[in-house]
Amino acid sequence: MPHKEGSLEAPTRHPLDWLSDGFYDQDLLDKELARVFDICAGCRRCVSLCGAFPQLFDLVDETDSGEAHDVDKQHFNKVVDQCYLCDLCYMTKCPYVPPHPWNVDFPHLMLRAKALHYKRGEVSTRDKVLSNTDALGHFAGIPIVTQVVNAVNHTRAARSALENVLQVDKNAWLPDFATRKFRSAAKKAPVAPVKDGERTPGKVAIYATCYVNFNEPGIGHDLLAILAHNGIPYELVTSEACCGMPLLEQGNLEGVAEKKAKNMPVLAAYAREGYALMGAVPSCVLMYKHELPLMFPDDADVRAVSEAFWDPFEYLVSRHRDGLLKTDFKEALGKVSYHVPCHARVQNIGRKTFDTLSLVPDTQVTVIERCSGHAGTFGVKKEFHGMAMKIGGPVFKAMAQPQPDYISSDCQLAGHHIEQGIDEAGLPKASLAHPLTLLRKAYGI
Repeated sequence: MPHKEGSLEAPTRHPLDWLSDGFYDQDLLDKELARVFDICAGCRRCVSLCGAFPQLFDLVDETDSGEAHDVDKQHFNKVVDQCYLCDLCYMTKCPYVPPHPWNVDFPHLMLRAKALHYKRGEVSTRDKVLSNTDALGHFAGIPIVTQVVNAVNHTRAARSALENVLQVDKNAWLPDFATRKFRSAAKKAPVAPVKDGERTPGKVAIYATCYVNFNEPGIGHDLLAILAHNGIPYELVTSEACCGMPLLEQGNLEGVAEKKAKNMPVLAAYAREGYALMGAVPSCVLMYKHELPLMFPDDADVRAVSEAFWDPFEYLVSRHRDGLLKTDFKEALGKVSYHVPCHARVQNIGRKTFDTLSLVPDTQVTVIERCSGHAGTFGVKKEFHGMAMKIGGPVFKAMAQPQPDYISSDCQLAGHHIEQGIDEAGLPKASLAHPLTLLRKAYGI
């Protein structure tokens, strides 16, 4: 394909046409894969982002012609399997995204291929188990069960057995289950009306997220303490299911639709009552802000929820601009190495966590904007854990370089992955703490 200059306009994204028959047509998919791969092979700007692009370029270079359209279509899946839908190529690298006429949307093309595989039943039991976070969450909140599961999680023999049965890498970090779920332990605050002139809604409805609810409820309690300290009324949404991001990553779009059907009536009611919706996991926020609107572009509830959803630090910075955020910090944080996760970067909200933590006196925040390699379930799979650690290598070094007091990421999964990488590389260690935990610590509450 001849060279053409990239677009200088802001990226726009077309809705995901996942309900059409053509979306699942193998011949049409192969044709589009060949077209986009040809463009990528002629550009190669994304070679350092993940394993998908080096895999693609190796396949191209191995052909006699050196052209992507001569790659055996049977090998296309080698590229698809390496993509974990971080979206960085689309949002930060590719010059050929819409409105450019070449209309390249690499992540959603990979999603289309994954969806076809899923529709055909070409998905492992392991992937089905890992993506069913609601089912896994049943382990949480039952003290004896969680103690047994967590103990097994830290036993080498059990991890080796888990690797043999489910192909979950025995060396990969796995989260413990909480002995008490966040939603059952969270304290409610009274709700007050929105004040005139506020750009940020004066009341918040918390979407707990699977990870905070089942694995690390302390992050949720930190958020509630910060809201209470700032006099921001909140309540937990009355009910919730998984946002669907783990299912999306597997190509299970029907499963995503089922989760959406459970969550939207509840969340849309809060949105229409003037609440700011909030979740402490970037992937969940991204799902409601961007991915679900692209899957359901004509759904009024989805649009209402999308417009009402906030990243916690996006909300806090907006409150600060309104002159409504308290800055009565009691404790300095020292040196903080802060990692911006991919699913926060692609929301295009800027460095809101950095902006907030930088308000704390005697606190130095070093920002690392590069993929950690974990990306949900990708980093725990036996066939990809080594790649995940390789991708994260530069992040591990950069996070440890300033010899910080804390390492932190809005994505706690990425944070633990980085902590493991620093440890395995023999780099100077620092305490891992979620940014909300650090902010609460700075407030002294």
